[in-house]
Amino acid sequence: METSNFIAKFLPYRIRAAELVVGISTKQLVSWSLEYMLCPYIIYTFGLLWGGVTMLFISVFSCLLAIRLYDWSKRDWLGIEAIKELQNYEGEKSAGRFASWFLKKSEPVVFLFLTVWYDPFITTAYLRHGKFNGMAVRDWKIFFGSLLIGNAYWILACYMGITIVEWAWRGVKGLAL
Repeated sequence: METSNFIAKFLPYRIRAAELVVGISTKQLVSWSLEYMLCPYIIYTFGLLWGGVTMLFISVFSCLLAIRLYDWSKRDWLGIEAIKELQNYEGEKSAGRFASWFLKKSEPVVFLFLTVWYDPFITTAYLRHGKFNGMAVRDWKIFFGSLLIGNAYWILACYMGITIVEWAWRGVKGLAL
């Protein structure tokens, strides 16, 4: 009897943990595929300008699709809503207090951090008011601002990485002759 009570008590946590593992893993797989495989290939093939424009459109499509799926599912499969709740943390843990302080600091600071570190989907989902409620005008501004800044950052980073690899390859190739 006690074993089934124990399982019943912790089953929701296991389901929530599985949901987060699947959600975060899928998001990371898609992000890494776009950022570390597709983006360098597109930038290398089409150049900085046309490759950048192509990646911008791919980013718009993938992030809007993720937002639609997130709103449609009405499930916090990335833990974004849980992180929003950290803003009001008043407990004893120093890490929780630091996170709360940082998240309350200012929306522009959080916007820039999420834009550079993550993507427009995460940035918009975190900064919008409410949850699973579609996109208001403010949310569209956040989305497109994050899209432009984040993609400019990532496209330039890919271009610089490609340039460094090409430069190094030419140096190695020149030594072989």
